Amino acid sequence: MSITLQMELPESIFAVLHHDKEELVNMVKLCAAVKLYELHRLSQEKASELAGMSRGEFLLALKDFEVTPYQYGAQEILSEVRRLGL
Repeated sequence: MSITLQMELPESIFAVLHHDKEELVNMVKLCAAVKLYELHRLSQEKASELAGMSRGEFLLALKDFEVTPYQYGAQEILSEVRRLGL
C-alpha cells in the first residue's frame, strides 16, 4: 500500500536542477529518506524503502550526502566500550 503526496514546485526548479519531473521526485524521496535516517527517525531498511532503492544502494547514496551509515556517535561507542570493560 502506498500514499500519494502532491507538491507544487516552481517550473524554474526543473531548469536549475536539470532534472525532469520523475528525476526530481526520486531526488526528493532520497533526500527525505537520508534526512529522516540521519535524524534516527527511520531505519536503514525503511529509509531505503522510502528512497525506492535496495539497502545497499541506499548505504552507498549516504556517502553523497556525507551521512554515516553507522547509527552510533563517538560518545555512544565510548560509553558502550566502557560498559563492556574493554
